Amino acid sequence: MSSIVLFGPPGAGKGTQAARITESTGLPQVSTGDMLRAAVKAGTPVGLEAKGFMERGELVPDAVILGLIEERLTHDDAQNGVMFDGFPRTVPQAEALAQITTITHVLAIEVPDERIVERICGRLSCGNCGTVYHDAFNPVPVAGCPCGAFEPKRRADDNESTVNNRLSTYHEQTAPLATWYRDLGIFHAVNGDRDIDAVAEDLLAVLA
Repeated sequence: MSSIVLFGPPGAGKGTQAARITESTGLPQVSTGDMLRAAVKAGTPVGLEAKGFMERGELVPDAVILGLIEERLTHDDAQNGVMFDGFPRTVPQAEALAQITTITHVLAIEVPDERIVERICGRLSCGNCGTVYHDAFNPVPVAGCPCGAFEPKRRADDNESTVNNRLSTYHEQTAPLATWYRDLGIFHAVNGDRDIDAVAEDLLAVLA
């Protein structure tokens, strides 16, 4: 079994590109955050263990996360590998993951911090219909939202200070991880500050 890892800063477009990769390769997207929520909801043994940490406001230990991953890799759709999204975040996690599955490619979507701030802080949505807009890239039509009852909403954490803090944490965590994977010869960085199709083409070319 072999798998790939996709990572990049918040707002880099991982969700969009993950969908493209899944469609092209057939590898299911594995998000540890989604897995945690699903396991807790299902009441699995690992989910119950994780729930205790979450209810106490503590970080879920790597061992529990890795238990979830081992469980996920037994599913039928994962027999040819998976695409990890948001994991690993640290070198110790990467070392532990290597004991569970072979990682053949690490794809990093790189976008300058100032562009990330612009992307995230410009987001807004219509509270009435849920349509997502952006101040620069997809502004609200002059005539207003097609639903006819535009209610502008912005996420509380979509502000420059919060975004910069998230970016600092990301860089602190992933810089050593990128070096570790680069030393293994499987790290591939792609310029994410371009058209979505161009980014997808480069990512899929790495996997070809």
